[in-house]
Amino acid sequence: MDYQEARAFIAGKISGVHLELDRIRALLDELGNPEKNLRFLHIAGTNGKGSIAAYLSAALTRAGFCTGVYTSPVVYTYGEQFRINGKMITREEYTQLAEKMKSAVTHMERRGLVCPSNFELETVLAILFFAEQHCDYSILECGMGGRDDATNVIPAPVLAIFASISMDHTEFLGHTLPEIASVKAGIIKKGCMAAVTSGQQKETSDVLQSVCDSLGVLLVNGHPEQAEILENTIDGVTFRYKGLLFHTPLAGSCQVENAVTAFEALKVLQRKEPELTDEKILEGISLADWHGRFTRIAENPDFLVDGAHNPRAADILRKSVLECYPDRRRIFILGVFADKDYREVIRRTCDLADVLLCVETPDNERALPAEKLAGIAAEIFPGKPVFAEKSIPDAVRHSLALAGPEDLILSFGSLSNIGEITSLMKHLT
Repeated sequence: MDYQEARAFIAGKISGVHLELDRIRALLDELGNPEKNLRFLHIAGTNGKGSIAAYLSAALTRAGFCTGVYTSPVVYTYGEQFRINGKMITREEYTQLAEKMKSAVTHMERRGLVCPSNFELETVLAILFFAEQHCDYSILECGMGGRDDATNVIPAPVLAIFASISMDHTEFLGHTLPEIASVKAGIIKKGCMAAVTSGQQKETSDVLQSVCDSLGVLLVNGHPEQAEILENTIDGVTFRYKGLLFHTPLAGSCQVENAVTAFEALKVLQRKEPELTDEKILEGISLADWHGRFTRIAENPDFLVDGAHNPRAADILRKSVLECYPDRRRIFILGVFADKDYREVIRRTCDLADVLLCVETPDNERALPAEKLAGIAAEIFPGKPVFAEKSIPDAVRHSLALAGPEDLILSFGSLSNIGEITSLMKHLT
């Protein structure tokens, strides 16, 4: 098996949402249960999971721990979702692991068992990768929800960590915040050292506390509202919290909440890992790398990309734009999936745009056509210049033609467009 064959093996399996764990458990059994030899930090939430994972990974690596990270979805390059100490899996490592899994899957099928989905296979590949490389800590980001997510096949994690929880994937997770929080709280298991979160709404915190109480798990709450922001620019945020000076290179004041959550989680780990000093934690947070979230990819004019695709993320994006670009002329590029609450995303962001360019995500059956998106935006904000672009390259070129050197171009609405737009800008600038 070569790399392309390995990719085809995993990509060729069933896709979509499969809220059950029987298949992935059977595959891990075939492989000797490598998950039982790892220590996990498990992250659930709606917005901010990847940023928290980046902070945790950077700090643990800085303190000398071999640290694996598994995230989703892919934004730039396939393979980026499997990292150890910040380095992507190699093609050789990926192929070797896929071969092992294919043999196990073949044995499962001979026994009449159903093959796992492609996301389940990728999750198992990550676990195998971290086990074979003897990671000290393995950080897993839930794909969706928590209780029935493929990543929840693991035994009790050392920490269950929660990013901001809000309304998204309601057709699968529930139509109220407590329902969604209850599903995400499924990653808390008896034996966890603690569950950690920050800045949740009360109805969400109440659910997390109730689950922790029922399992005898400590709930640690960070307090980002107590942080004093000293500087907030597109180059990052500097703030003071609990007497310590923090700097994150990730932009937007929302990163204070994410950094505080990571800090509180690391402080819990510090009780058993004395080499994880405050100094190493602060150094790690200052070195965190997580592209595609309010990220500047070009200057003169500033061109930013962001993955905001739900109402809460739209609120966060709006705040970040007003904080970092309060007086700029703004050109927005928007592309969304039809199964998202895109009307609310438009309402909460696009009044800030002087010009709105609408695009359709290519090669994705969930994508909303650009013409329909433009029509809805024009209904919500009549009189605003709104254009339906034929392609993402057309939208990028149009935005650059419209923008002066002091203007802002911002693309958002889907993580799926970020890689293509970033690649285009590298060739155009």
